[in-house]
Amino acid sequence: PFFFDPDELRLWVNQFGALAPVVFVLLQTAQVIFAPIPGQIVALVAGYLFGPVAGTVYSLTGVLIGSAIAFLLARRYGRAFVESMIHEDAVSRFDSFVDTVGIPGLIAFVVVPGLPDDVVCFLSGLTKWRFRTFMTAIAVARLPAYVLTVYAGGELASERFMNGVFLVAVVIAVSAVGYYNQEKIRDYVGKLEK
Repeated sequence: PFFFDPDELRLWVNQFGALAPVVFVLLQTAQVIFAPIPGQIVALVAGYLFGPVAGTVYSLTGVLIGSAIAFLLARRYGRAFVESMIHEDAVSRFDSFVDTVGIPGLIAFVVVPGLPDDVVCFLSGLTKWRFRTFMTAIAVARLPAYVLTVYAGGELASERFMNGVFLVAVVIAVSAVGYYNQEKIRDYVGKLEK
């Protein structure tokens, strides 16, 4: 449960001292592979612990490693493995989407927080996309939301509470819109790609 409480998560990571960045990167990697740990909460903690620049680097490093692992596991072990890792509802809703949208569609979909981008990483491993192309798309698409969230954590750590709370509210609002409109966004991105 402490994964869902930024203060508890911060205390837990901080106890590792000089190894805290390594532990944090591993934690961020795990949140991609073992959803539903929310990546935005972990990114907020990165800003709080390490500041906006180092926090963004550590957070994106973990997310990219986790995305790569999800993609490569799916590529290596196939559909049965993906279906064992992801709820069948998510697979059925996004399976054909991932197969048809292409890389621009992937970027457009992943850039909105609150969408099941970790699911998309696994499903992308079942496509014919090249690994390098996939990783470039994920890096570009995930950057804006993570920069904003990590920066919010840094603002909270610097006791600029109004700025931090405002940025957190923006991320939560955009995430809520993304989460509650998954199908609409999926269909819209699919139409754009066509």
